[in-house]
Amino acid sequence: MDDGVLTFLGVPYAAAPTGPRRWRPPLRPEPWTGVRDATQPGPLSPQVAAGPQIPGDPTAQSEDCLHLSVWTPGLDDRRRPVLVWLHGGGFTAGTAGNLLYCGEDLARSGDVAVVAVNYRLGALGFLAHQALGAPGDGHWANWGLLDQLAALRWVRDHIGAFGGDPGNVALFGESAGGMAISALLAAPAARGLFRRAIIQSGPPYAHSAPRAAEAAEAVVRELGMARVVRERLLGIPAAELVRAVSAVQGNRARPGELPLPLLPVVDGNVLSDEPRRAVARGAAAGVELIVGTNRDEVTFFGLGDGGAQGLDESGLRRRILRMVPAVPPEEVVSAYRSARASRSEPVTPWDVWVSSASDIVFRWPSMQLAAAHAPHGPVRMYLFTWETPVLGGVLGACHALEIPFVLGTLRIPAVAAFSGGGPRAEALSVEMQGAWAAFARSGDPSTDRIGRWPRWDPDDRSTMVFGPVSRVERAPRNAELAVLERHDPLPVPGACG
Repeated sequence: MDDGVLTFLGVPYAAAPTGPRRWRPPLRPEPWTGVRDATQPGPLSPQVAAGPQIPGDPTAQSEDCLHLSVWTPGLDDRRRPVLVWLHGGGFTAGTAGNLLYCGEDLARSGDVAVVAVNYRLGALGFLAHQALGAPGDGHWANWGLLDQLAALRWVRDHIGAFGGDPGNVALFGESAGGMAISALLAAPAARGLFRRAIIQSGPPYAHSAPRAAEAAEAVVRELGMARVVRERLLGIPAAELVRAVSAVQGNRARPGELPLPLLPVVDGNVLSDEPRRAVARGAAAGVELIVGTNRDEVTFFGLGDGGAQGLDESGLRRRILRMVPAVPPEEVVSAYRSARASRSEPVTPWDVWVSSASDIVFRWPSMQLAAAHAPHGPVRMYLFTWETPVLGGVLGACHALEIPFVLGTLRIPAVAAFSGGGPRAEALSVEMQGAWAAFARSGDPSTDRIGRWPRWDPDDRSTMVFGPVSRVERAPRNAELAVLERHDPLPVPGACG
């Protein structure tokens, strides 16, 4: 026990998906006798070698990656709320074992059980093609989602032994982890495995079956194969699969598409329809939901994008046209420039690109998901506006910046430098942790520190703004969204979308 929290790392929730179990649904883990070492996180799903890491982050990779970690204040019968974390990384990278995702502080401050889940990534987790299926099995896609479902069943069956309540489970995840939750809201097999969900910068993107097949065929061409042949792919080393996916991911995305070749797939099995449409029909009826994004999401990606740094007006319009081909780019530029100028904010091509792209890729689709669910269950929304001071503040409230505030990992030196640290950052972390724990406990994230957090609806759009001064605002930064709403309106309550 470390300061009141018990930690169990690297607990297998499914058998190793290796050999003939590649591209198959996960099986129950092999039982063991005696005492199992639970002091180290499980290995990463095979992926491109990580970039800058926090000292102490795990680095070992293996296809035997279906492990989870648990942090709990006690092995008792308190039946605490359970928060299950799904990490991000574009469905090709990441691990629940990163110190940034340590659930110890959240477990302690909220008196909750926290679970962090590893799942298959890249080709091993999200390669999708009918040729990968087995006769009569029905599964040919969404291996990573199937892993997450297996982890949730493990939580249902075993979290009681860790002081948690299997009947009071809340999912929370960021980026690809949030996108996975958006998909799980639409998955029939997920019904009853969680009561609540918090989607952090995770809009409801999914590939159609034909688009997924195209991506798989592009990957196998990188491997020197003319077509997808399961038997041949079983013999390809994991490192070669990683290399092939990385090469395909480096290709320029089609207009209107994310630069992510691997996503959850509408396969007619795990997902019978695109997540937003399924949610609009009530696929997640009764689930209580928090949906949020960060104000300046895309600066996180723009750092490695030399063209973004030196954008001129024509380059700005070309980028917007690629993101939303059906909307005249001059309308988008005009709307965002006007709205920003009215708030005395900078209106350079970089600033207009950051604000419009952050809304187009993250915030507006997230609001559409919220509107789709609002007739079927309570929804609350947040907007994160705290700015990182690094690089002179150019990143603003970037993608992933909210994570250490939620998990309470601000005190890690490298994270403190990124977040800015200091008493106000610590206070914001306490506010967000308190809200997440309150939501997990009762479905209402209101607390004494942040006050009442009202429900969101498509008309009022009351939103909790987490920043230097956290407060509820009605329809924050809404003026510029009108240009997107003309193109792709919020779902009409009660309609199928």
